[in-house]
Amino acid sequence: MKAFFSNVWTKRFVSVIAVFYTVAVCYLCYLSIFYDIHIESRASVCVIVSAVSVIALILMLYTRNQLLTKISSFVILTAALPVVILYFNEKALFLPIVITGIIILLFSGAGEGKKTLLSTLILLMYIFGALGFYIFSTFFVTHAKTHVLDSGVSPSGRYRYQVINTEDTSGGSTSVRIEPNYADLKYSYVTFTLKNMEHVCYQERPMCENIQLDWSEGTRADITTELNGISDEINVTLTDEEFTNFNIPIDRRFEISGINLYKLIEVGKTASDVDPLKLDDLNETQLAVFDIGKEADGRYYVLEPTLEFLTAIERLQGERIYLSELDAKGYEAFSKSHLDELGYTLFDLGKNNSILLSELTDEQLAALGVSENGDVLKFNGKTCFRYYVAELEDYFDTESRKFSVNLLN
Repeated sequence: MKAFFSNVWTKRFVSVIAVFYTVAVCYLCYLSIFYDIHIESRASVCVIVSAVSVIALILMLYTRNQLLTKISSFVILTAALPVVILYFNEKALFLPIVITGIIILLFSGAGEGKKTLLSTLILLMYIFGALGFYIFSTFFVTHAKTHVLDSGVSPSGRYRYQVINTEDTSGGSTSVRIEPNYADLKYSYVTFTLKNMEHVCYQERPMCENIQLDWSEGTRADITTELNGISDEINVTLTDEEFTNFNIPIDRRFEISGINLYKLIEVGKTASDVDPLKLDDLNETQLAVFDIGKEADGRYYVLEPTLEFLTAIERLQGERIYLSELDAKGYEAFSKSHLDELGYTLFDLGKNNSILLSELTDEQLAALGVSENGDVLKFNGKTCFRYYVAELEDYFDTESRKFSVNLLN
């Protein structure tokens, strides 16, 4: 048995198992950055984390001379730093991890010089990390006095809501905040909820003490009719892929923006007219002012491409250049080939990434992710939240993970 435990391959195998603890700490680091933590039983969590940490510590001490264990001894304390700072009130969670990290770092098989250097670096990381977080939370985060009037879950269970009164020097405000109820990570005794997912769907000044919330179920078809009845100018932003899937030609999306005043006058417009101008709204004479022609089939092309423009897009003189063949670099080159006396562009060519809601069919809305029915909320008789808009505008992008200072708030 002694020969078995002293065998180098046994130690290498055990060191791989011990690495799982380090991976778990790194995962907790990730959760601390993007999720808030809610612990149901701190005593249970402390016992579980302590037991796992003791087992991991024994395995790592046994394999302290292995390369993987030496690396883990540094990674554990580094990965634990965000956990300590962001979950500072949950000492039952991070103290066993930090203690384990300190012990294995001090007793790892690395040289004394390396351990001294790594220990110093980690200590400085903790000191400056804690100091930076304290300064940020003290001077750059606004602390307002709030009171939750009501909270709960929507009838479908997909959304959580809170009605919050906020006190300030302007009479305060009442806001309705919605967040997804389907993106939580639930483990034994612990639940993680995504940060910065709250969407303020309604705010009123001054504060309201009497509130009435009415949840109902709305259908996609009915809400589409309702929104188009409110305004026929509601725009929906689509991706290039979605435009292609809906067979909407790119030529319908071209527009001219940043137009020089004299160019506006040439096309019969004034400074108060809308900018940008859609090419579909211009006639042949107006298009010619921007050096653009239009085929009978609706395709737009460059009337007189300059040599500089042709060089930039690597095309030959005499070829017909269609706008639909250009990319973003080509649009920029076309705009830069039309300059005023001071060298400024007379206009900018680009694509419009939005479409009117009234132009989308029910099938297309379904393809954009709008469910057939869902929750609608009224606050004191006013509609303040529609599942339809939340899904269409992607209020709750639970799949994206972007670093932001708001994650520290």
